[in-house]
Amino acid sequence: MPKNDPLKAKLQRDTYLGFDFGLKKIGVAVGQTITRIASPLQTIRSLNDQPDWTIISKLCAEWSPAGLVVGISKQADGADNPVTPRMQKFCRQLEGRFALPVYQIDEALTTYEAKQLLFDEMHVSASKLWAVQDQLAAQLILQTWLNDNTTLIK
Repeated sequence: MPKNDPLKAKLQRDTYLGFDFGLKKIGVAVGQTITRIASPLQTIRSLNDQPDWTIISKLCAEWSPAGLVVGISKQADGADNPVTPRMQKFCRQLEGRFALPVYQIDEALTTYEAKQLLFDEMHVSASKLWAVQDQLAAQLILQTWLNDNTTLIK
């Protein structure tokens, strides 16, 4: 596509990246408001308990998202989990590094749901499960956000 292609520009305005943040790895998904479909993209291993910003930067450069969606874990009563402050820090870092809006969404049980889908329904082996469960959790987070934010569709 040419550099100033209006279709490419429209797709970029409609593209979002979703993240399932974990201390050891981060699942990433991509989706568009135009189709309202999210797809698993990649699992990023953390480096010394820190996000691998090089890979995240490459994904942002490649997809040129209009915004980023991060699942935030809470207790059943709404109180923070021990990892919640790290998730919120990750959101602030994303916003600061990429100057994009970062949307937080309750990720209640998405990793559990991803494991159930992969293990019970798709019969993925335990070794493969570890590699892909976070991508699927990120897809579930982003898909929920896309479904709940229909006003973004233009």
